[in-house]
Amino acid sequence: MASIPGRSQGRPASRSALQGRVAVVTGAARGVGEALTRSLSDTGMHVALLGREWKALRAVARSLPGRTLCVEADITDRTALADAARQVEADLGPVSVAVANAGIAVSGSFENTDAGLWQRVIEVNLIGSANTARAFLPQLATTRGYFLQIASTAAFGAAPLMSAYCASKAGAESFALALRGELEPSGIQVGIAYLHWTGTDMLSGMEDDPVLQALRRNQPRLARRVHSPEQVATWLTRGVAHRATRIYAPPWLRWCEPLRPLFPVLVARTARRELRNPSYDKDPSPGAVLGAGGRADWNSYRREQDRDS
Repeated sequence: MASIPGRSQGRPASRSALQGRVAVVTGAARGVGEALTRSLSDTGMHVALLGREWKALRAVARSLPGRTLCVEADITDRTALADAARQVEADLGPVSVAVANAGIAVSGSFENTDAGLWQRVIEVNLIGSANTARAFLPQLATTRGYFLQIASTAAFGAAPLMSAYCASKAGAESFALALRGELEPSGIQVGIAYLHWTGTDMLSGMEDDPVLQALRRNQPRLARRVHSPEQVATWLTRGVAHRATRIYAPPWLRWCEPLRPLFPVLVARTARRELRNPSYDKDPSPGAVLGAGGRADWNSYRREQDRDS
């Protein structure tokens, strides 16, 4: 897959670099995943949508202009993902772009969060990303393709009451960095996307988190801005066309890289002040899954556990 030199930040990705190729996006039923499938499809790509919400996946696929395929699969299930990879190759052709986007989040103290729910966040966001890479690496080797790991600025500085999410995103970043070194000699490029405040239903749930509210309130005005999934998808698509090693959404985040050693200190200071505030609820409710997509995954997972028990 050829890269495009010299594209300006404001222009859409070139159709010529991606047209006719095959992309797979996990967590494609809603949010950034849905917006990214639309953006990639608009470049002329054939897109496979993977996720847990079959009806939502089908609704998205029907609205796309190009060839599509929907596969209902749990990314923590290696067998299901291997079957999905075979189905994608048989129906659309070998994958040139694989995007590990699926993710869930829980807000609440570690102590009061159900242990199974905390572990589920790690399994989906970190283990699921690794499973996605494992399932599609044979096809990416054939196409000398591109694997994109969706990470977060949560990897820059871990926030209290979001321990599972922050740990999983930091782990996903480290996994992708290690994978990049392993795969580069074979011609497969690995990119990492750092997303900041994005207007998905997951963010609406985070608004009840006092620490995250305080962290956002203390950021510069530019950093507090919430970007739409469609805008984020445009930045991601441009990065995919460039086979970028790092994609920043928004782009100004690249200037924060040299400051990363400072972020844990700043986050800890803000969190300490907030958690010691007399108005803070010292007996918070149990950890809650954020967003409809996360709740759909957790509910499906619990039904499967009950069925197998």
